[in-house]
Order: sequence, then structure tokens, then C-alpha cells
Amino acid sequence: MSIDITMPALSPTMEEGNLAKWMVKEGDTVSAGDVIAEIETDKATMEVEAVDEGVVAKLLVAEGAEGVKVNTVIAVLAEDGEDASAVEVGAKPAAKAEPASKEEAPTTPTTKEAKTSPAPQAATAAPSGDRVFATPLARRIAEQNGVDLSSITGSGPHGRIIKADVEGKSGSAAQTKAATGTSSAATASAPVGMSDEAVLSLFEDGSFEKKPHDGMRKVIAERLTESAQTVPSYYVTMNCELDALLALRAQMNSAAPKDSDDKPAYKISVNDFIVKAMALALQQVPMANVSWTSTDRIYHSTSDVGVAVAVEDGLFTPIVRNAESKTLSTISAEVKDMAGRARSRKLSPHEYQGGCTAVSNLGMFGVREFTSIINPPHASIVSIGAGTKQPVVNKDGALAVATVMSATFAFDHRCIDGALGAELAAAFKQLIENPMGMLV
Repeated sequence: MSIDITMPALSPTMEEGNLAKWMVKEGDTVSAGDVIAEIETDKATMEVEAVDEGVVAKLLVAEGAEGVKVNTVIAVLAEDGEDASAVEVGAKPAAKAEPASKEEAPTTPTTKEAKTSPAPQAATAAPSGDRVFATPLARRIAEQNGVDLSSITGSGPHGRIIKADVEGKSGSAAQTKAATGTSSAATASAPVGMSDEAVLSLFEDGSFEKKPHDGMRKVIAERLTESAQTVPSYYVTMNCELDALLALRAQMNSAAPKDSDDKPAYKISVNDFIVKAMALALQQVPMANVSWTSTDRIYHSTSDVGVAVAVEDGLFTPIVRNAESKTLSTISAEVKDMAGRARSRKLSPHEYQGGCTAVSNLGMFGVREFTSIINPPHASIVSIGAGTKQPVVNKDGALAVATVMSATFAFDHRCIDGALGAELAAAFKQLIENPMGMLV
């Protein structure tokens, strides 16, 4: 009897995936454990193994197909002795990729767009009754200048009439410029949610390139939009002096054991100290080590700290689990390993899902101070700026120079109130400025 191979659920939240590559072809013999395909989720590329042995009878989904639903049959195996060519497929082949971008699909002007870009009566149709393809802005300019669109040959994509075509026909550049100045301002202030066609009409000279959203970009957009709209956030900034931390870091790195090639066993970064400080601060202020659900607050016993890692055209936040109990050298090794695999999209879902807080560090770019958007189920995130030399007043009231770093916390006010957030920020500052406490 034939064996169906289905699109696997590679994470608890996965609903669909892309079939990046087949590692087998029809007629190949496979054994349990053989890699048969590579599946792309929203953030990772995972290898899929055969769980049975047999002959590949049918590949039902084309390589490169996108949006294949979980549990859809993607291939069929024939068992030992079964005629692979006679295998009947019980399920219909999975649909191939959905259109890569909504911009590819035909669109009709919506009511909202019509209000923003009123379609002139006299300039919308040719005498023959055929539709004239023109951008909303081109239509408005044509109406204002008495230009018949049916007499114009469009130079835009697929022969579409654009602003420049109408301006060239009007014979009055000054008048057209004045008209377009008003209409451009009106279009620029159009409400959020305008159609794709209306957005593209703002860039009619064609000097752009459309790049369809990939799975990662879609997920980032959806999750952070949801967070910005539903999480009532507030922000707390602490300035932390780094000189003691920098001195301890230099001492620890110089004492690192070296191998036969004179390569040190570890090289601790300032960010490793920050991850450790955030983890310990959450242990000192356990009421802030929390996640929010519609029915409960979830208090965590361990500090699982995400570390924002920039990848090409995207972002991962791999999680350092139980960071409060790990040494700085262990945290350093874990972050380096996961960051490297994040950039090649080889992280497993459990390595970047969950956690209770996160660290986002833009100090290496010279950014002085910034805020970040909380990524649920986290209830907090700390944004780290660059350490810079600044004048400070020391404990004796004397003026001195210190290396100062900004740490801006974003908190979910549903579960971390203002005083509690300030308490966590103060605990973090204390650890950063007295780093020996992280070695105990």
C-alpha cells in the first residue's frame, strides 16, 4: 500500500510552508531517515526526513512552490514490491504558490481610493468605448487641463498613461506643475490603507523595483503591527556607566585559555554582559519576569533572554535559555553560534520562539538612544545605545569623564506597571555598573 508524505508542521504556529528543494526524484529508493526535501518556514529552512522506506512514486508539489498548507500530501511512496508507476494518488496535488504579491493581481479602485483620487467623467474612456489605462494622478491632471486621455499613448508599465505623458500633452508646464503640486499634497496625506495601485501612482516615473514580501518579512510586519496596535507600551531610559564593566571584560578576555594556534577559548562582548545583566535583573525583580495572556499573567522561573540578530532583509531573536545560571563565556558561545546559524537561516523554531524578554543593541552603529517594539509573548525589551565618553559628576561631587551607555526599556503596561518597570531598570543599571556581581 502506498504511503503519503505530507507537509510537516515544523513549529506549533506553522500553518503553511514553501517547498524549497526536493532532494529526491521519482523512482528513487529511500530509507527511513533519508533527507527528502528542504522546507522553508517563515524564518528557517528545515530538512525533512523520510519516516518509511520505499520508492518515490509521485512528487505532487513542484520545487519552489509557496504557501503549501500543513498536512497537504506532497509526495507518495510505493512500498517494497509495489509497482510505483501504478500507484494511485488519493489526494489532489497541492496547489502551487499563491501569487507572490497582491500587487500582481488585478485591482479595482476601492471606495476609499475613489475619495482620494476622484475619477474625472470626461477623461476616463476613449470614444471607442475601450478602457483607457491611466494612473489616478494622470486622470486628475488631464481633467484639470482639458486633455483627452484617449489621444495619449502611455509610456508607463503595459502602456499605462502616467503624469509625464499628460504634462507633455497639456502644452502648459507651469499650469500642470501648479495642479500637480496640489494633488500630490492631497495624495501624500491619503489615509493609511490606500490600495497598492494608489501607492504605486505616487512613483510614476518608474524609478523603483518591486520586491515581493517573503515569509519572514510578512511575519515581522504582522507581529509588530499587532504589537504596536494592541500592547500599551511605555518607556524608561537609564544611563549606565561602563568603565568598570569594560575593565573587567578586558581582564577576563586576556585571561582566556588559548589553543595550540594561540586562539582564545572565548572572547566576551559587552552584549554578553548585557544579556547576563538582564537575566539577573529579572531574577531580582520576579514580578517583571512575566508574559501576558487574555486570561492570565504567566510568571517565569527562569530568565530566557532573546538577542536581536540582524540578517539579510530581516531579523531573528534567538533565545538564550536559563541565562541567569550561565557563565558569560557560555552565553558568548551560544550567542555566536545561534547568530551565525540565524544568518544562514538554519535555526530550529524552538531556538527563536518563546522567551520572556529581549535585548536589541545598535550601539555598534553609533546609535545613542532608541526604542524597540515589544515582541509578544515578551513583556519587555531593552534597547542599547553606544557607549560614549561623557562628563559626569562622581560621588564626591567632582567632575569626571566616564563611558556612558543608554538603556531604554519598553514595557507592556498590562502586566508591568511603571514602578515595577523602573525597579527592573534600576536593577539592570546596578549590575552593569557593578559587574563583579554577575560572576558570583
